[in-house]
Amino acid sequence: MALHRDIFWVGRQWAVTGAGIQAVDQRLRGVLDIEIARLWDDDLVGSRRAKPGVNTADFDKALAVARERFPQPPASDPFVVQLVALGVVETPVVSRLVPAMQLRTEGRLARFLPQWRIRR
Repeated sequence: MALHRDIFWVGRQWAVTGAGIQAVDQRLRGVLDIEIARLWDDDLVGSRRAKPGVNTADFDKALAVARERFPQPPASDPFVVQLVALGVVETPVVSRLVPAMQLRTEGRLARFLPQWRIRR
């Protein structure tokens, strides 16, 4: 599978993207990729780390960045726990910390809109 369009960190062998942890080498076709919902599954992470040819230092750095970027959903929320137990939730719950982008350009001509800048 191709790298997700949202790339947050790139190492030598691994990248943290909007889909989770992905191998940079596209010849693997997503075999070693880890989805966001399974970042906290220690058995899966251990099996990926044990594969031959995996750069463990790069993998550990990618895992640390991904777990910081996508925190584990709180286990105290009974609704989320019930959905996970039933297998209904396969994608993570959207973090309430990051607001969704809103575009307000309807009905305006593009040449009169100010150019946007990325603020840090």
